[in-house]
Amino acid sequence: MTRTVEVSDLVDRARDGQPRAVARLISLVEDASPHLREVAETLAPLTGRARVIGLTGPPGVGKSTSTSVLVSAYRKQGKRVGVLAVDPSSPFSGGALLGDRVRMQDHATDPGVFIRSMATRGHLGGLSWATPQALRVLDAAGFDIVLIETVGVGQSEVEVVSLADTTLVLLAPGMGDGIQAAKAGILEVADVFVVNKADRDGADATARDLKYMISLGRRDREGPSWRPPIVKTVAAKGQGVEDVAEAIDGHHAWMTEHGELERRRAHRAASEIEAIAVARLRSGFGDPRGGAALEQLAKRVVIGELDPYAAADQLIEGLQP
Repeated sequence: MTRTVEVSDLVDRARDGQPRAVARLISLVEDASPHLREVAETLAPLTGRARVIGLTGPPGVGKSTSTSVLVSAYRKQGKRVGVLAVDPSSPFSGGALLGDRVRMQDHATDPGVFIRSMATRGHLGGLSWATPQALRVLDAAGFDIVLIETVGVGQSEVEVVSLADTTLVLLAPGMGDGIQAAKAGILEVADVFVVNKADRDGADATARDLKYMISLGRRDREGPSWRPPIVKTVAAKGQGVEDVAEAIDGHHAWMTEHGELERRRAHRAASEIEAIAVARLRSGFGDPRGGAALEQLAKRVVIGELDPYAAADQLIEGLQP
């Protein structure tokens, strides 16, 4: 039996701090519910207040532990905190493999914290396709801070920068991260560098390498430019978290002063609109008419009768009503 969904009631209860209502709204988003349009319409005027902080970096640098201590720091300031922890997908169920993070269970009973694990479901870039809409849910529900922790499966998880107001890139000594940072384009992603596990040998060398690479990467930029600070932490012991929060505040103040915050949020909205439009077009390829047309056009491209651009034009024309 299908339960009746009263979207306005769910939103009201989510804004009153009821975690079950928040969870239900995110589930509607993840499942591409028929009520998704109504959810989006109801949430729209309520968004734009939360500060969004992304955390990314190679596996093993302590992203979940760092997220947990940041939650504690913001809760001490009296802020409500939402966490979207994007995990690898199960190849069987499509669900998040790690579930609600074990390392964040200290906050499980805190009504001012909401933690949700989201599966990537094959989406590249380190984020779930539903992350932007889930972010809107938490924003509209009145969370002051939303932390987005990306899946740690490689160097491609830089998409978080398109969603976050401030992006933290976590590195650790002894992992070859100084060299990898240059290869992965992390310099362009990071607003704040965090060298975690700084009680290990090599932490100073990692920070020094980062400082050198920052100086190389930003010489030719025109206009105001933010220089990412490098903060050393030992997240497992709670050391340095206040310095990270201070660096985030500094970046937020700089963005507000230079109009960068508005620009980033407009870019975020543009990317979201584009993704929805592309998804709607792509869904047309799966119906019998679109699928058959695509197959026939592909055959013509293979034998040289059509070039791929002309084929794409014909496919799009055929999908239009």
